[in-house]
Amino acid sequence: MAERTGESPKRRFVSTTVEVEGRTEERVVEVPAFEPTPWDRDAKLTHVGARAPRVDALLKSTGRPGYTTDLQRARLAHVAFVRAPVARGRLTQIDWADVRAHPDVLDVLLHADVPARTRLFSPDITYVGQPLAAVCASTREAAERAVRAVGLRIDPLPHAVTVEAALHAEAVRPGLTNNLMQGAPRVSARGDVDRGLAEAAVTVTREVRTPCVLHSALEPHAAVAEWEGERLTVWESTQGIYRVRENLAKALGIPLTDVRVICEAMGGGFGAKNYAGAHTYAAALFARRLGRPVSCVIDRGGEQVDTGNRPSSWQRITLGATRDGRLTAIVLDATVPLGIGGWEGGPGEIFHELYACPNVRTHETFAFVNTAAMAAFRAPGHAEGAVGLEIAMNALAKALGMDPLLLRERNIATHDQKKDRPYTGNRLAECYREGARRIGWASREQQRAQAQRATPHRRRGFGVAAQVWSTGGGPPSYATVRLNTDGSADVLTGSQDLGTGTRTILAQVAAEALGHALARVRAVIGDTASGPYAGNSWGSMTVASLAPAVRMAAEDARRALLEAAAGLLAVTPDALETRDGRVCVRDTDRSMTFGEVTAKLGNVMIQGHGSRGPNPKDVGIVTTGAQFAEVDVDIETGVVKVLRVVAVHDAGRIVNPTLAESQLEGGILQGLGFALFEERRLDARLGLPLNVGLHDYKIPTIADLPRIDGHFLDGADPQANHVGARGIAEPAIIPTAPAIAGAVADALGVEVNELPLTPWRVLAALPS
Repeated sequence: MAERTGESPKRRFVSTTVEVEGRTEERVVEVPAFEPTPWDRDAKLTHVGARAPRVDALLKSTGRPGYTTDLQRARLAHVAFVRAPVARGRLTQIDWADVRAHPDVLDVLLHADVPARTRLFSPDITYVGQPLAAVCASTREAAERAVRAVGLRIDPLPHAVTVEAALHAEAVRPGLTNNLMQGAPRVSARGDVDRGLAEAAVTVTREVRTPCVLHSALEPHAAVAEWEGERLTVWESTQGIYRVRENLAKALGIPLTDVRVICEAMGGGFGAKNYAGAHTYAAALFARRLGRPVSCVIDRGGEQVDTGNRPSSWQRITLGATRDGRLTAIVLDATVPLGIGGWEGGPGEIFHELYACPNVRTHETFAFVNTAAMAAFRAPGHAEGAVGLEIAMNALAKALGMDPLLLRERNIATHDQKKDRPYTGNRLAECYREGARRIGWASREQQRAQAQRATPHRRRGFGVAAQVWSTGGGPPSYATVRLNTDGSADVLTGSQDLGTGTRTILAQVAAEALGHALARVRAVIGDTASGPYAGNSWGSMTVASLAPAVRMAAEDARRALLEAAAGLLAVTPDALETRDGRVCVRDTDRSMTFGEVTAKLGNVMIQGHGSRGPNPKDVGIVTTGAQFAEVDVDIETGVVKVLRVVAVHDAGRIVNPTLAESQLEGGILQGLGFALFEERRLDARLGLPLNVGLHDYKIPTIADLPRIDGHFLDGADPQANHVGARGIAEPAIIPTAPAIAGAVADALGVEVNELPLTPWRVLAALPS
């Protein structure tokens, strides 16, 4: 049971530090009324840690709840966008004559028709695919036909789609004095790199390129808007219902109380669905103008050109080490083309975090170019940086004549070097050992020789890579737990489920804290009208942020339940405990079910309230892990086949191993795509994307699936939060591509230092 302090805290609101996807934010947070006793590694738990099936599995398997793209409303109208066909220019005229005359066309929106805060339909064109106007029609097909009939007159302007071109060109969009992000280049350093290089017995330098890749979620961006008087309801495929509500209220100039956002289910986001977008605003504006519900679903071409991307990177890495493999210096020089907008999610952070080294310097140049803006994409920056850093580590191991795994083990960072603080936990050494055992690292030479004897034109290789990622979560997040008159429990919070199983996780935590049966607990999420505030599902923060708030709310409700039951059982509350939905008098056979207690109360509702407290001070909270890859490379065709990936991660307490393993598998598959297939190709002369749509933009399919052996170290991190959980969603992708790249180099005996590792790049790297 929760322990209360007895006195109200002197300060109700304090500042705390929250780390989100490489950014550090200072936030004001409400201090919780009480703090439950932490569930440490030895806590005896029933539901938390169990492989509970998804609570919404039956609904999802039967198509309910539906995606936003499936939603039907009476008299639903549909929106399509007119998009720019050039990379840069000025729109001078739109010919709507044929479009407006069509009987199925209901309305059109131009730049002059929309509030300035939506930033919609600017006549200043800055990338191919930019929305210039929108058409609303009675059917989706009619809207799509209408936009194809629109005539555009555009005065073209010079464009730049590469960093090199941007650094020597005029500003690529209005409002810029040059094409560098404000404050660029970004230089971060500690120690004396020049001295570290001078002290090194061995130095290596490598140039590595990673591609621009696209989120390619199963469900595209979509919104359905409907007005009732002055009140707006929006169904949105989003990672943040409260963020979308805030964006809409601000852009439309209406109170937050007049906006409701609902996300019943969504088919993936991966970082691209964190805010309201052009589709959201267009649906809301058309719905208000027409007085009927309006749907705006981005087509697959629009998804691929205008909803964000992981930007490409060029990295030059220099490492120095002593003869026994101790790193003396790490140097990175990187350039990143952000697109027409974005933020500094560059590759540099992991160079400061992953390996112990006294002298580190990163120099990152971020440039705006005439392509669609970047967006957060599962472990932004770290996924790219890990490729460069780990390729360089493999080169260093080869120069030293050292096992690449041993080199990594010798340089494990035991604390947060950049901020000079300890970690709440870091068991990377155990991850290395367990992963090496599972893949048979010690016997890899025998495995390689055996495979090559069977197929002489194929080469077997093994690679290893590691990850570190801030996963502390943080406030604000709130939850309410209420007991119904039949004894069932509802958990209410304003989060959303990206497909990760959030409903199940929250139900498990609440059932554990209540002492209830899991089948009698329901999580109600995805609606700003019913759940108290919770933040975006990003930065691997959801479980670490929400689970403590839900646990606290459940503990609060349990306390009230025990107080009510004490009178009915004629004992004091401290004589009671809860087990499997029953309130029991300790050391006796006397008990009542939750339903019997609540039935006696009638309409008196038991409710508990919880909030996420401040993060612990002066410590780093990270998930670490190691992945090993085994590949087969055909030296005649250049085709790389990934046979196995072994992944071992330390993520604190795992609330549901099945769901966590699903996150591992999803991250590894995206990392596989990053390593082998995915690459947005551009015609630099025209600024035109060449492989739009999922036919030409190759992502992994079931045929590319390797054997995945995912494992989490058993444990908990009670210093991070009182549930003991950290995040795993983004850490899963970080080591996959570099482990595969290392395995390919191991198989061939030569490096391929540009992703993706396509057959033509593999063949070009082989000696003639």
